[in-house]
Amino acid sequence: MATIKQIAAKAGVSAATVSRVLNNDLSLSVSEDTRGRIFRIAEELGYKPSRLRKLKQEEHLSRQQIGLLMWSTLEDERDDPYFSSIRRGIELRCEELGITIAKVMRGRGGTELAPCHGLDGLIVVGSLHVEDVLALYSNPERIVFVNHAEGPPSSDSVKLNFEAAMEEALSYLQALGHIRIAYAGGEETVHRLTVSTENETVTDSRRNRYRAFMSERGLYRSEYDLVTEWSSGGGYSGMRKLLDLNERPTACLMGSDPMAVGGLRALHEAGLEVPNDMSLIGFDDIEISAYLSPPLTTVRAYTELMGRTSVQLLLERIQGREAAIHATVNTSFIVRESCGPGM
Repeated sequence: MATIKQIAAKAGVSAATVSRVLNNDLSLSVSEDTRGRIFRIAEELGYKPSRLRKLKQEEHLSRQQIGLLMWSTLEDERDDPYFSSIRRGIELRCEELGITIAKVMRGRGGTELAPCHGLDGLIVVGSLHVEDVLALYSNPERIVFVNHAEGPPSSDSVKLNFEAAMEEALSYLQALGHIRIAYAGGEETVHRLTVSTENETVTDSRRNRYRAFMSERGLYRSEYDLVTEWSSGGGYSGMRKLLDLNERPTACLMGSDPMAVGGLRALHEAGLEVPNDMSLIGFDDIEISAYLSPPLTTVRAYTELMGRTSVQLLLERIQGREAAIHATVNTSFIVRESCGPGM
């Protein structure tokens, strides 16, 4: 590899000038012709210091144009920040890397989406049918599925470790002495982008772990296993059903924090105290969770990290990685004041 002295000799300047130009010393008074000549000679002689490599990488990244396909609408994101946080992570990481998000598509708009094969890659957020995604963008090796039920093995994916999160939350309630534990959550839907095709419903991984955990201990009761909407309204109606049971549970784990907000309201309306009459756990750790009355014990989902990770995985594919990676992001269990001893 060439040295700074060799570059200086060929450029007809001092070694100090070459060093300062290659290190982008803006205080140096040198003509643009001289600056350009130094960079050109350095390139010709094969001089590749880390800064030149970085400049080339940044230039390459700035030419990349990716697409973002989300099932959720902006209204959905306002009601539940789970997916907006994933999107924010994607946008922030792209901004840091200089990658352009050239196209943003929303699958829930009710209209057919046009193919986008000219992109360098695609990030899909939410459970969208793989067949429909590939009809929009036909290269599965340049697609990253985020929070998806099951993508093709040749595509990268990022998901939360729902199973371990549920295990920790349920173990916590059991350690407090609870045996009558309910779970209220929505269904996992694999959405179709073609309006004439029916969506597919699969069992939510949180519910699967709940059923297994309770069954393994001989504690599972079907009346405590509620399917409701992924919303505050769904949490409210689900809690009302639990309170109408002859033997209500002493604890309830909700599939999302917005659902827990609705459940908490139903308990307050019934004149019941949390955690004295019912322990309550949410999922996601949205900002409002710490300011409820009482502050909500919940599972912290690192959704922004999921978004950032998806960009990193796609970048690696663009740069030539061949094997698919299926990344799982762990959670943290946040203990606050909404859980107490079992009765």
